[in-house]
Amino acid sequence: MRSDAMENRFWRIERRPEGTDFSSALALVEAPLPALADGEIRIRNAMLSMDAGTRMWLTDREDGYQPPLPVGSPMTGLVLGEVMASKAEGFREGDLVRAFGVWGAMSQVDAALSGAMKLDPSVEDRRAWFGPLGMNGWTALWGITETGAAKPGERVLVSAAAGATGMLAVQIARIIGCEAWGIAGGAAKCGFLEDNLKIAGAVDYKAADFDHQLDAACSGPGGIDVYFDNVGGSLLDAVLTRMNHYGRIAVCGLLADYGLGTRTAPREFDQVLMRRLRIEGFFSPDFMDQGERLTAQLREWVESGELAMPYDVTRGLENTLHAYGKMFTGGNIGKVIVELEQ
Repeated sequence: MRSDAMENRFWRIERRPEGTDFSSALALVEAPLPALADGEIRIRNAMLSMDAGTRMWLTDREDGYQPPLPVGSPMTGLVLGEVMASKAEGFREGDLVRAFGVWGAMSQVDAALSGAMKLDPSVEDRRAWFGPLGMNGWTALWGITETGAAKPGERVLVSAAAGATGMLAVQIARIIGCEAWGIAGGAAKCGFLEDNLKIAGAVDYKAADFDHQLDAACSGPGGIDVYFDNVGGSLLDAVLTRMNHYGRIAVCGLLADYGLGTRTAPREFDQVLMRRLRIEGFFSPDFMDQGERLTAQLREWVESGELAMPYDVTRGLENTLHAYGKMFTGGNIGKVIVELEQ
């Protein structure tokens, strides 16, 4: 069939990137798609999700939560689009799906292995399937309510709170009745969190008086009960000394480590014992089986207007690396998405 010989345009990994120099490490290339195998679907990508955690896949680290992507392979990430052709049970042409595909015009994937999921096309803003109704939303909800076990009245602090996952986490903490605080970089981001998301307050980690601001966030009775950590690094040290006894730290990401070859090694680790803290890492594939339940709760909050998400949209496959870099230089507020021409 002619459709099984179409050319795909995609980003290929040429070498391991150094820092945020992605343009010299990935190349936009063309190659023919193979014939569909049993169990596979072909997706016409409409949107690509930019997620900071995928930076780990571009390193040589073998001890991460997923093995590194091989040099010479397509760059992988979450994609959203319509099924063009299917040899997988339960999927047919025209279905709207989300899956782990490639940064390209099309994705050809094993439906089961890629976590392909059919989506409700009635959702007015399809970008929500990458934000509050997607992995970011699932991770935020799980981290606050399950790993962090936050309870109404507790003080919750979220790092990278102007990013896609952090922004949802800090709102969810507020929604369930917690005193929600966020850490972000720059006055504009902190102002957005306080003015638009109506949280208790925001701390600017770039400010000269950062320690004073963090102390202010911990004023009143006690300190921090739950820390939703997207960053690691020296920020974790600053928070460890301000945790309440029996506090919980839900480790979602290590943004300070990505691409730098460093490992978070808390100098204040003794506080885990002194304050009887619980630290637990969590990763969205661990609770994929709960996706339907999590989505139902998140959709209720989205449709009621309680849970909001701004989108940072870049258009055009050729501009993907520019969009990706924003997450590592603090150039975005909210969910970073690349929209492709259809």
